[in-house]
Amino acid sequence: MSPAQVAYADLPPAYHRWKWRVLIAYFAFYSFNYLGRFNFSLVQPAVIEDMAVTQAETGWVNSGMFWGFALGGLAWGRIAERAGFRRVILLGALGTALLNVLASYAGTVAGLFALWAAAGFMSSAAWSPGLGLITQWWPRQERGRAIGAASAAAGTALLMVWMVAPWVASAWGWRAALRWPPLALALAGVLFYPAVRDRPSEAGFPEYAEPSEVSRAAEEASEAGGRGLGAYLLLLGNWRFQIACHVRGLDTLARYGMVSWVPVYYAQMGGFDLKGMALVTFAYPVGLMLGPLAGGFLSDRIFKGNRSPVIVAASLASASAIAGVALSPAHSAPLAAFFLITGGFAINLAPVPALAVDLAGRRLAGTAAGLLSFHGYAYAAAQAWIFGWLSLAPNGWLWVFLLMAATRLVSAAAIRRVRA
Repeated sequence: MSPAQVAYADLPPAYHRWKWRVLIAYFAFYSFNYLGRFNFSLVQPAVIEDMAVTQAETGWVNSGMFWGFALGGLAWGRIAERAGFRRVILLGALGTALLNVLASYAGTVAGLFALWAAAGFMSSAAWSPGLGLITQWWPRQERGRAIGAASAAAGTALLMVWMVAPWVASAWGWRAALRWPPLALALAGVLFYPAVRDRPSEAGFPEYAEPSEVSRAAEEASEAGGRGLGAYLLLLGNWRFQIACHVRGLDTLARYGMVSWVPVYYAQMGGFDLKGMALVTFAYPVGLMLGPLAGGFLSDRIFKGNRSPVIVAASLASASAIAGVALSPAHSAPLAAFFLITGGFAINLAPVPALAVDLAGRRLAGTAAGLLSFHGYAYAAAQAWIFGWLSLAPNGWLWVFLLMAATRLVSAAAIRRVRA
């Protein structure tokens, strides 16, 4: 234990009020984040009609955002550990809003791709630094629930954009859905900045002493070899962390494969208009919001910090739900709602971000979250192109969702090797 650290149980009540303040402030801020990230996915049917393009071309635009987010995750987590978490998060919110406004004026697919990729890069500045910020205040014994709450904020954000973007697009056109809602994200970033502090010491408190042997050993290792680019090499040299990264990639492929293609699928095959599609598929983000809260609780309380059993169960359950989407009639709103809420819940039940941060420790939490995001969004970028192309083949939509389901089985098999 460092002389500046105090046993977690001995920290004063004011510390615990602050840790909740940081978590709640981040939850509130991140709930606006997807107004500038997944608004395009939800108005794709309108873009396809207005610009006379195919879903393969809009899939390329989506892949640009995912690649931008992947590269941003690789950079911003490490930058935030040096420059300050809340400062980088504010920069990301303002930059994302600006690039959304610029993208709303694009006249070609190439222009949309470039601006959407840049927006993805800036949007990633809100995620890995956010997990790094939370880890400074929450030790491993409670981290599953804390990071689960952050992931639930992503579900809340998806709910918000699912309600707002199609409604704005149906009233004022798809360009308005890129132009106006992201301004709320910029405002949320401005309000978030003064509400939090990067570390307990900045609020006048000592740091907690990590009680978990796994995270404590990681923090000791990072002191010796976690400087500069060595931080990336240190983490990637841990085979358990490597597996967690690829499992996160497969998780994200399924999560955002559903976000990207479920609206198009139900609009085309189910015959729903833009508002009807949004109402039918609204169940998916509801599931995404609820899953992380349950996953964090189960891994903290029931499995005592062992995240792998929860991830295995989540992978198997989500595979079944996605297969249900593939095999059920697209025009059946009740079946669609059932499989989408079940699939969203099960996909986001998996506490992979908490596992990765456990393996890295608090000093490299931002870098770890960034590497995890890089893998996740590299996989997501691949799905945006592959599934866009596959959907045009005979029985294409069936194969799209069955392939997504198969990736969940691969995740379950891979993560079983990791015990942390």
